[in-house]
Parts: sequence; structure tokens; C-alpha cells
Amino acid sequence: MVALRPSRLSHVEAASAPVIAVTAWQMLFDYGNAKSNQTVMILGAAGNVGAYAVQLAVRARTHVIAVVGSHDMDYVRSLGSETVLDYKADRFENTASSVDLVLDTVGGNTRDRAHHLIRSGGVMVSVVSPEPAAKWPGVRAVFFYVEVTTERLNTISALFDRGELVPQVGTILPLEDVRTAHKMLGAHRTGGERSYCRLPNSCSMGG
Repeated sequence: MVALRPSRLSHVEAASAPVIAVTAWQMLFDYGNAKSNQTVMILGAAGNVGAYAVQLAVRARTHVIAVVGSHDMDYVRSLGSETVLDYKADRFENTASSVDLVLDTVGGNTRDRAHHLIRSGGVMVSVVSPEPAAKWPGVRAVFFYVEVTTERLNTISALFDRGELVPQVGTILPLEDVRTAHKMLGAHRTGGERSYCRLPNSCSMGG
């Protein structure tokens, strides 16, 4: 697939965007079927996939509940999330009301806690791991691998060029430190982080 680099983005910013931005788009619209005025909970909303999901969900006029660590709360508020919950300090499953859609970039106990909030007929979309349908009766559970296409890239590129999406590039590492990048990814999995490599000589870790 090929698409033009958004004119607003640097080469590094553009290199960071395709997989994670398209993942967020597919989670929200292709699999979650998000619509205006629905309530969307995003787990790992400060990670790069989660941050794009927040921006896209706000743009779609949904009510966004972002679940993050305490040090990321101001960041996701700056992206437009209406409600921000600390997954460690808050029992968010007790403080949040029912939701139409959960976007999961973290898995584990956080996802298990969140599923109790999904209304009957709602959706859980995960990019972490699948769950048996019988585990959550009344909830449509979806797991998928991202499919980056030219059409989706052109859609995302137009949003960047209109200033409706803002990239966030984390640590940039040389390609020979790719092992370190993967270790960083594992250490920050609860943030929904993703890494990318920019050829010929560097790797970057979004966060």
C-alpha cells in the first residue's frame, strides 16, 4: 500500500503513524461501529493506539472514557476525553456508567474489569488477544489484526492535514537497539504502546 505523507507531519511523525493510526480507526469504526452520542471506553488511552482512538472518538462526537495511569491523565484530557480514570487508583468498573463500546489495547485484568460495564448488545474490540464468546454473554467480542490499506491511509492522511489528528512520537532509537525497543514495549504494555522502525537506521517507540 502507498499513500502520500501528510504535509503537516515530519518524516519521523509520518513513519510513526500508519499502523497505529489505522489500528485505532479499525477498532473504532470498522469493528466497533462507533456512532455519535455513544459512550466509548478506551483502555490504554495514553498509548499511541489509544491516543489516536481518543482523538478519533472525540471527532466522531462520542462520549469518551479514557482509562490510563495517573501520570497520563492530563495528556488524555488534552486530547479531548470527557472522563479520565486511573486504572490503578480507581475502581473504574464501579465509578463509570454503562458503555456501548470498549477498545482494549492492554488486555488482562483491566479488560476483565471493563467488560462488566458494557451494555447488553455492546462491543469489546481488542488488539491484544481473543476471548471465547461464551465468556461475555450478551457482548460481541472482536479480536483482529490491523489491515493497512491505501484507502485507510488516505483517510488518516487527510485528518492530519486538516489538523484533526495530532501525532505523538516517543523515544527514537537506532535500529541496532531494536532489542531495547522491544523490552521497552513489554515494560509499558499497560499503556497500549506500539513500536516502529524507520529505515534505514532508526527505530521509534510510541508512547
